[in-house]
Amino acid sequence: MKGILSKIVERGHYKFVDHVDTWQEAVKLSTDTLVETGYCDADYYDQIVKCIEKYGPYVVFEHYVAMPHSQEGVTGVHKTSVGFMRVKDIVSFGKDEAGEEKEAKLFFTLASENPDEHLSNIQSLMAVFMNEPLLDALMEANTPEDILAAEDKYYTEEF
Repeated sequence: MKGILSKIVERGHYKFVDHVDTWQEAVKLSTDTLVETGYCDADYYDQIVKCIEKYGPYVVFEHYVAMPHSQEGVTGVHKTSVGFMRVKDIVSFGKDEAGEEKEAKLFFTLASENPDEHLSNIQSLMAVFMNEPLLDALMEANTPEDILAAEDKYYTEEF
């Protein structure tokens, strides 16, 4: 059975970036492969940005992981998928309500046609997010082959 990272590579939904100037630019870049392959419209990233501006950096987790997504009245998603982007330099989303700095290097961008598929994507990603050796390997990835090698070496569906 293929893991979620294999599906990302198979669909061409990955990108490697050295630096971005803003978290908004990072969100846009993280949706590019989803747009290019027809999974969502070009303005989907704007909906994600508006949600983050409204609710704060809720998409940023431990270990420099961000999961940009929008479910609130989402339009322009045609197929469900996850996009992956690795940024070498830290991307700051600012501070959350508790004053904690929210930073990311790994972006797993969700595009879901409905709430059930949205939850299914999140569940699939939990095994990745809770696997620190896998996340460390993904932070060093520069090619799709690196993503697949990291998945082969570290991925497990059990968490």
